[in-house]
Amino acid sequence: MSGGEHVLINSVESHHKTRNIARDPRVAVAVSDPAEPASYVQIRRRVVRVTTEGAVDHIEALAQKYLGGPYPWFGGRDQVRVIFVVEPDRISSPRG
Repeated sequence: MSGGEHVLINSVESHHKTRNIARDPRVAVAVSDPAEPASYVQIRRRVVRVTTEGAVDHIEALAQKYLGGPYPWFGGRDQVRVIFVVEPDRISSPRG
């Protein structure tokens, strides 16, 4: 995985998302601008890899960046974190 080629989604192994992706790896991810929710980017493709390696460090880094502190560990620290690696195929936006 090199930077900028994949979208990483961090989740929990026991969540429905993990079971759904195991059944059907097609995903759509939408990211909106909080200041202007109608402005968003949507990415579609398949999950090309699922791994637990580095998932805890990844969620902690995201928490530091976006929350300014450690990840709050909703559901407890015994959760098994997973990373879904998505290789974008189609990227779209309502603004072209």
